[in-house]
Order: sequence, then structure tokens, then C-alpha cells
Amino acid sequence: MTKLGGSRRFGVSGLLARIAMTAAVVSVMGGIAVKDAAASGELNLYSSRHYDTDERLYSDFEEKTGITLNRIEGDADELIQRIKSEGRNSPADVLLTVDAGRIWRAEQMGIFQPVSTEFLEARIPSYLRHPDGLWYGFSQRARIIFYDKARVSPTQIQTYDDLADPALKGMVCTRSSSNIYMLSLMAAQIEHKGEQAAKDWAAGVYENRARDPQGGDTDQLRGIASGECGVAVANTYYFARAMRKEVKGLDENEVAKIGWVFPNQSTTGAHVNISGAGVVATAPNKENAIKFLEYLASDNAQAYFSAGNDEYPAVPGVELSSSVARLGLFRQDTMNLAKLGENQPLAQRLYDEVGYK
Repeated sequence: MTKLGGSRRFGVSGLLARIAMTAAVVSVMGGIAVKDAAASGELNLYSSRHYDTDERLYSDFEEKTGITLNRIEGDADELIQRIKSEGRNSPADVLLTVDAGRIWRAEQMGIFQPVSTEFLEARIPSYLRHPDGLWYGFSQRARIIFYDKARVSPTQIQTYDDLADPALKGMVCTRSSSNIYMLSLMAAQIEHKGEQAAKDWAAGVYENRARDPQGGDTDQLRGIASGECGVAVANTYYFARAMRKEVKGLDENEVAKIGWVFPNQSTTGAHVNISGAGVVATAPNKENAIKFLEYLASDNAQAYFSAGNDEYPAVPGVELSSSVARLGLFRQDTMNLAKLGENQPLAQRLYDEVGYK
């Protein structure tokens, strides 16, 4: 067990349930009102976010509320199963994870309880939260199209449908179809286009592959820089990070080779995904858990998501970090992200039916 940035981060084993203590003192945090725990009480956070920059996010919460934040970190599916296995004795207060599809999996297993506060509903747009308040999105990343400036014109890739255009044969690089980000993108296609059209799209994208699907998002960007890929799909924060600091295989000259397009600007808007959180159904520290969700929607926390991990804030109007601002503003898909989870099983089946590895 180590103490980092004022909060304690634990391995996937070893956290005992704590007893919550609350007080009614009110303080202002990032321009919003929240109850102050008066230096008492704890919060047990299960998180699959693996970003060191989140340390400031957690320590700021502790400083502003006096609540001790204990963390268990691990793979999202592992944490979800852990909470389920722990049952009524689980110490977990909040589950924080990335991708609406994973949040849906937790939702389907009965992990969350509904939470509704005026503050959360005023701050988080309706399409970035569960209709019944089971979870809320707190940061965004758009999944957009990147391209080799020397080989591809941006006019060729104005929509996700263009990825299936035979003109791009031998040029498209993606992650595996089983990757959660690819499943969510396909789930959005199903919602907007219908099952058959989405299946045809997946077949066309796979037919255009430059190589078999492999690696993570940064590997897709490296593929463009090396000349192996002409076009790739990746989340915005990977590229914003590469513009901000050198990433292995993506130095300043290599980054300069890569252009980007926010697709579907005249139709549905660009596909977005989230980091989101919900209060666990058996949370022993429910009041502190709600305070944490409200903190994540505060101006301070929203700014940390952007500056620390190159993400777009979920709350409209929060200032973007310089790296994110360089990508530019865009019209985003406002389909409720709950649909990404609901369509996930069908998305995988359709990928499998067309042989998408």
C-alpha cells in the first residue's frame, strides 16, 4: 500500500470496508456548492483509469472535502466482477471506468444505484448520462479519422462511411473488432444506420485494411507515421498527447505527417465516448460517493481531465487545454451513450459475421 498525492492507491487486493462519517458544512468547489465532510469520512473508489495525471484530480478532492480517498485500480472487467463477487459486503462506493460499453456491462450486472442531484443534471448533458442516473460521463474523447497528409486528401474521409470506400483499399488501419472502442463505434453505426447497413460498413472497412487489425490507438498513429497505414481510427487524446510531448515512434516530425478529420459534421456528428462513474448499489459511504461525482463535474476537475489527460470536458464551457484546443471544436453525436452498451453484443456478432478480426 502506498500513499500518492494525498490519496491511497491499492493493488487489486486488500481493501477493508470503512465507515462513512458526514457533516453538514457547505463549501464552494470550482464554482459549485458541495457538502464538506469536515476532515472526516472516506470514499472507496474502484477505478480502471490508469493515468498518473489523475493523481492531482484525487488529491484536490481530498483537499477540498477532507474525505480520505482509497483506491483499488485494475482492469475494468476485473473490477466489475470483483464488485459483483463481493456482493453486499463490497467496500466499493464508486466505480470509475472508461467507455460507455464497459459502464453498460456494470449496469447490466446491477452494480449501480440511481443518483440524481440538481447539480449533476445541470452540469452533465443528458446524452452523456444514464437516463435514470445510474452513471454519468465526466470526460470525453472523440473517435476520429487520422490520415497521411502525403497520401490521402481530407475530402476523401469526411464520414465514417468513407472508411469503407473502395478508393481506400489497402490503406485503413484499426484495432481489433473485440476492442471496446471499436465495439462502441460499431454500436453507434447500428443505432444510426440499422443492422444491415452497419454490417456492410464493417465488411467494407475490413476489406480496405492495410494490415490485420492490431495494437492500440497509438500504434495506429505510428502506422501512419511509418507509411504502413494511409488512414486510421483513434481517440483524440492519443494524438493530442503526441502533439504535447514526444511519444515513442511519434516525434515532432512524425506527428507533422498526420492530419485529422472530425467525421460526420453535416450529419450525426463525430462519435464520442466517455470516462464515467456511478455510485455502487451497496456503497457504504453513499453521501461521500455523491460528493465525488459532483466534484468530478466541477470546473476544477473538468479542467484536470483536459489538462492532465488531453480529454474533452463533459461540462460545456470549461476551458480546453492547449493540446486539446489545437484539435479544434467539433459537432459531436448527441445520441445517448447508453445505446453504445445496448448495441454492443450485436456489434460483436456483426463484426464476427464479416470476418473482422
